[in-house]
Amino acid sequence: MHTATARYAGHLRTEATHTASGNTILTDAPVDNHGRGEAFSPTDLVSAALGSCMMTIMGIVAERLALDLTGVTYNVVKHMAADPRRIRQIDVQFQLPAKLSAKERTVLENAARTCPVALSLNPEIRQEVQFEYAG
Repeated sequence: MHTATARYAGHLRTEATHTASGNTILTDAPVDNHGRGEAFSPTDLVSAALGSCMMTIMGIVAERLALDLTGVTYNVVKHMAADPRRIRQIDVQFQLPAKLSAKERTVLENAARTCPVALSLNPEIRQEVQFEYAG
C-alpha cells in the first residue's frame, strides 16, 4: 500500500494525502522561490518532520519511563544554501520541564538525536539541537 498519494494543484502547490488516514498536506513554493508561501514548503516539511520525529521518539521513551511530556514544545529553524538550493542546517530547540533528572534528560536527548528522520537526513545537513529545561 502507498504511504501517500499526491497531485500537483498548479501555481507551485501540491496536495498530498496520507493513504491510511485521508489527512492532507498542502505545500507551496516559498516566496523567495517564485511561490505564494501560503503553506509549508517541501523543505519546511523536512525541517518540521525532524522536530516531530524527535518529539515522537522522546514520547515513546517517556511513556516507557512513566514520564509525562504533555505540553513539551519545540521550535524549528531551517537554513537554506543557495547553490545548489538545499537545506544547509536545521535548528531544533526543545522546551522541557526542569523537574526531569539528569539521567532522564540524557536518555531523552539521546532518543531525540537518534530518531529515524535524524538518521535519514544527509550528513551534510547540520542538525543543531538544543534542550532547555525550565518551569
